Amino acid sequence: MHRLFHAVLLGLIGAGIVHIVVLMLVPEFSERDAWSRLAMASDLYRMTRLDAEAGGAPVVKSVDPLFYAAACRFDLAEGLVRIKAPGHVPFWSVSVYDRNGHNFYSFNDHTATGGVLDTVVLTPAQMIDVRRELPEELQGAIFVEAPIEEGIFVIRAFVPDDSWKPIVSRFLEQSSCELQEY
Repeated sequence: MHRLFHAVLLGLIGAGIVHIVVLMLVPEFSERDAWSRLAMASDLYRMTRLDAEAGGAPVVKSVDPLFYAAACRFDLAEGLVRIKAPGHVPFWSVSVYDRNGHNFYSFNDHTATGGVLDTVVLTPAQMIDVRRELPEELQGAIFVEAPIEEGIFVIRAFVPDDSWKPIVSRFLEQSSCELQEY
């Protein structure tokens, strides 16, 4: 009986120590979310390569090696955001995330007109204003109505083999993420 009591007591003390250590490490890990890492790498409305091909360490460690990726942070309180990328690659997909990293919208090149990436991210209130008088330059764009103010737009492009690396890199490097006041 004495041994059982001793083992239970040691187990509780060990669990308490582990619990305290985990609680002390929470701030260390919470500061390394995608928003914070992108904020350290670049400003709002600036496309940032996420993969190691851009030089240096990747911003996000879990990027698939067959895909190159770029992302930009945006704030819809300042206006709508337009994301464009010239040219064509074998396949691209995009995702829109809120500041906490929850994906709320995704689509790919099969959804876009002619496979061209031209997207506008805006709030429901901004969408009402745009619908009243749709500008000519936004006619072919895909509109993403975002129930958020701050978010991250991520572009992923497939690299089937080494011959495509420069083309896909150019596609991502020439992509733009621009604030447009409307």
